Amino acid sequence: MSTAVDAHLNAILRCYTRESSIPVTTGLLTFDVGASTVTARVRHASRTGLHQFTDVLLDGVAPAPEELVRVLAVGADPAEAEDLAARTAESVRNVARFVEQADVERGPGRFLEFEQALLFGHLNHPAPKSRDGLSGDELAAYSPELGGRFALHWFEADAELVSSDQVAGAPSLRGLDAVQLMGALAGITPSAGRVLIPAHPWQATAVLHRPRVADLIDSGRVKALGPQGTQWYPTSSLRTVFHPEVPVMLKLSLGLRITNSRRESTPTELRRGLEINRLLDAAYNAGTATAHPRFGIVRDPAWVALDEGGPTLTGLDVAVREVPAEVNSYACLAGLVAPRLGGVSRLAEFAAEDPAGWVSAYIDEVLVPMLHLYAETGIGLEAHQQNTLVRLDDAGRITGGAYRDNQGYYLASSYLSGLLGVTGLRESTLAVVDDPIVDDRLTYYLLHNQALAVVGCLASEGIADEAELLAVVRERLALALPLLKAAGPDGDRLARRWLDAKTLPCKANMLTRLRGIDEVVAPLDAQSVYLDIPNPLR
Repeated sequence: MSTAVDAHLNAILRCYTRESSIPVTTGLLTFDVGASTVTARVRHASRTGLHQFTDVLLDGVAPAPEELVRVLAVGADPAEAEDLAARTAESVRNVARFVEQADVERGPGRFLEFEQALLFGHLNHPAPKSRDGLSGDELAAYSPELGGRFALHWFEADAELVSSDQVAGAPSLRGLDAVQLMGALAGITPSAGRVLIPAHPWQATAVLHRPRVADLIDSGRVKALGPQGTQWYPTSSLRTVFHPEVPVMLKLSLGLRITNSRRESTPTELRRGLEINRLLDAAYNAGTATAHPRFGIVRDPAWVALDEGGPTLTGLDVAVREVPAEVNSYACLAGLVAPRLGGVSRLAEFAAEDPAGWVSAYIDEVLVPMLHLYAETGIGLEAHQQNTLVRLDDAGRITGGAYRDNQGYYLASSYLSGLLGVTGLRESTLAVVDDPIVDDRLTYYLLHNQALAVVGCLASEGIADEAELLAVVRERLALALPLLKAAGPDGDRLARRWLDAKTLPCKANMLTRLRGIDEVVAPLDAQSVYLDIPNPLR
């Protein structure tokens, strides 16, 4: 339990010191909150925010993480503070179990190795492994950290209750339409006039208690078939499942609260994956594809949903995701930087001989292509660590990158008319927001949460000097400025801001959670709490 406790105390202090503008330097950290005093020994102070603390005390006594949350949540809504404290305690229990069973048998292949490697989760969130509602047996079956695997549960529904769409000719569909693909994956033939829809086992039980679904089952228009077909492996998101012998992954709705949100798809998100797919087919990103041929977008070419022919979903839906060619050459960034028991991260292993070279390649092959896409098309990728894929050779050297997620696409509003001219539509399913808001979001996701996580990881593990690696990031961004400037109007704007600004916007994960914001359904301009912090690149 002590390993799990220490990990959470570190995450909580990282959040609080950043969100309260408390300076962190090597030595003794002391600050007051209300009538209490918090002290900690700072083993490693980081400009990227990946501080390492030891000997954390609350009024001279070692606290449980949930106790520290209650104290630091002073001024927050009491119900939200208590809810976060309870979820932090749950997260500690889960991490303790993951640590205790760290040698459990896992799925085959390097892709799954990294998907299942996140024993501690988000290193800047107070409750990174809270999974609201999972029992002990469910935790074992559904958690990638415990090598979970399970058969999907299937529902058979009258065809008129089901909507679907797919990109014509998508290779991963192998000539099938979305409905036919579901039957092939289930390994059963539906009754005449009926359609099969898969569900995560937890979701399959939960939706039976929802009035809409219960009424459809009672009327015989929907039938629960139970588990069918092969066993799938949950990836790092829990709700996207993978099998090494199946040509597609499936992104399922899952009504659990994970970190800040319940993970259920919306109709817009299902359609968004296809819009991106069709834009890519129309060479909307031709400049980016030419300049960065080793970077790609993982396609989501089809979806199926039980919606009764209306505008809202029932919780039974699936987005189909392609499996990249040579999938075992890809590793999610979150798995690369994840701390490992008794050793350094996989990133530290791969970059040990040439950390500056690894960071340089990362900026060139992963970060700059994302900036180029934004400059050319106005499409901003919500590329947090989990949805950023790094392509590696057998020695762990970078050979390319990719982005996955049908949910996480922003569109800068100044580019909307140009995009609609390509699609011929009257509106876009992308999250259209004012350019400055997209700039802020990308500053957090692409810079703080992604690129600087690479620097912070290598520095905290003693592989390289942090200042030297930050200088590498500056150098590679500066070299990319002419390419970005040529990519679109004011295309180097965001990179120049990262290089020159004294402060940069950053998401406040603890404050977002204490305000009870569900980031999946919140308005885009109030999706999270953001604050300005000193620019680590200056």
